[in-house]
Amino acid sequence: MKRIVEIVPARPGWYARWQLATEATRCYPVTLWALLEESDGTGREVVGVDSVGQWPGADDNEAGGEFVRYLFQTPDSGPPEDAEPPAAKELRSTGPRLQPVPAA
Repeated sequence: MKRIVEIVPARPGWYARWQLATEATRCYPVTLWALLEESDGTGREVVGVDSVGQWPGADDNEAGGEFVRYLFQTPDSGPPEDAEPPAAKELRSTGPRLQPVPAA
């Protein structure tokens, strides 16, 4: 069994590409990187966890999807052609909302 040694957030621009069918791929943004090692302290590896919670070797990844590779695109160049479009909730602004001031 592997254990997590360290977790760090992924910088914008990193994607995990998955093969969904013979000619179909899908990219999801990588949200964090995890450093894993075997329980005996050997065999370290880094895996990226994408925005839908998948990583290479996970038992509960999307059915039929096979990890292809990680790729980086500078944020100003936009997402890859096969990137998953953001969910509606991601398009909403996060953080404080302006509230009307009650009349005194």
